[in-house]
Amino acid sequence: MRWYIPYGNPTYFLWLGLALIPLMIGLLYGHRFRGYQTLISLLFLVLTFGGPNWKTGISLIGYLIYQVLLVAAYSHYRQPKGSANRGWVFVLAVILAIVPLVIVKITPAVEGGRQSIIGFLGISYITFKVVQTIMETRDGMIKTFHPVLFGQFLLFFPTISSGPIDRYRRFLADYQKVPEQAAYLDMVQKGVRYIFQGFVYKFILAYFFGSILMPQIEMQAILAHGLSWSIVGYMYVYSMDLFFDFAGYSLFAVGISYLMGIKTPMNFNQPFKSKNIKDFWNRWHMTLSFWFRDYIFMRLVFFCMKHKIFKSRTTTANVCYVINMLIMGFWHGETWFYITYGLYHGFAMVINDAWLRFKKKHQAVIPHNKLTEALAIFITFNVVCFSFLIFSGFLNTLFFAPKPF
Repeated sequence: MRWYIPYGNPTYFLWLGLALIPLMIGLLYGHRFRGYQTLISLLFLVLTFGGPNWKTGISLIGYLIYQVLLVAAYSHYRQPKGSANRGWVFVLAVILAIVPLVIVKITPAVEGGRQSIIGFLGISYITFKVVQTIMETRDGMIKTFHPVLFGQFLLFFPTISSGPIDRYRRFLADYQKVPEQAAYLDMVQKGVRYIFQGFVYKFILAYFFGSILMPQIEMQAILAHGLSWSIVGYMYVYSMDLFFDFAGYSLFAVGISYLMGIKTPMNFNQPFKSKNIKDFWNRWHMTLSFWFRDYIFMRLVFFCMKHKIFKSRTTTANVCYVINMLIMGFWHGETWFYITYGLYHGFAMVINDAWLRFKKKHQAVIPHNKLTEALAIFITFNVVCFSFLIFSGFLNTLFFAPKPF
């Protein structure tokens, strides 16, 4: 029996297509075979977390039980009519939800690169789902808790490893109904198109940039022994590889979800056409950036304004931009280049807002036309690509890593 990384092997799609046929026939004729959907979900989870990866499978099971019990306990506390809504209980629930992820993230930093025994593929994205469910339960947006449905949401296999990050209420609305035949046929058409587009992105373009061009340019940059144009070339090639690889994966996840009658949100929307850095984060890895915006940035802003920590709203927003993106940097890993990447984008957001305020005050003398828009796209593209060069860790390899004798 073979074991697979999701969407990492064309053979994976063959088994996936065969498994989805009965489910698709049922949806086409107005039935969602939930038992069968659960069965194939378990099958593909076993293909990912079984065999040589059985230890991560055990971690996933333990993690799932822990988080379902935690959310059930908080829901039991919060959802009855007239229930208390004490802040410390909410904060404790959120802390307990993220403790496993924090342990997984900091273990390599404190144990010399050794991975945590409780880690598994996709723990970050499942944790984000848990935290958002707790927060929306606290806000009264989620009125009831169904452990089985919540488990289906957490373990939805097309998105389990790297997102996109769906919202519980949106997922539940799709899962509990069957789309009309015409609507489902439209979903199938889009799903197939997304899958084929994903093949072009991941298996052709990402392969070209990542496996053919990148090793050559990387070697040229290393042999140059310092600053060179090869570093600039590496910056652009890495940015293209990162985009097409991750966007391809995301298209697979969304396409398969559509075939299953679930409208998982898109993750990318032509991000290299962004006119400024805020526009970029509204287009790049959208479900992650929107999650950080809604559940970290906005709540930080509300907390600071409620307690009047800063006199100015602008200062509040600026501080929260930097904290928000710094947390995102730490989430990627405890290395100087991930942390710098987060700070870079935080301060880029601050500068962007300052420019937009200045532009608004002086719009009579600052031209706005297709040429200035093209210039804005060009500047934003290069600002983003330089951040990806930092993110790649190649500068660390080039200038700071120990050199072999």
